[in-house]
Amino acid sequence: MVRAKRLFCIVAYDIRDDKRRNKVSKILEKYGVRINFSVFECLFTDSQYIKVRSQIEIKINSEEDSLVYYPICVNCFTKIVYQPKRKQSVEVVTVV
Repeated sequence: MVRAKRLFCIVAYDIRDDKRRNKVSKILEKYGVRINFSVFECLFTDSQYIKVRSQIEIKINSEEDSLVYYPICVNCFTKIVYQPKRKQSVEVVTVV
């Protein structure tokens, strides 16, 4: 079975408070590229994915804020279309 070394994931958030939002975006900037004001494309190892989710969980207010993580399989990753063409890119997904 082919397994990617990294998990490609879209992370989107709606965070009311500027301070909390900035903390979350700083965390995500370490692992990916901002593709919209509140959307990131990230590449995580399994342990990074768990770590990021834990770090973010303690930064947000669960009554006011929300995040969603969309893991993308390698097959779907290769079919992503950007309009217009994208200026930045995340690392290439390596398949073992």
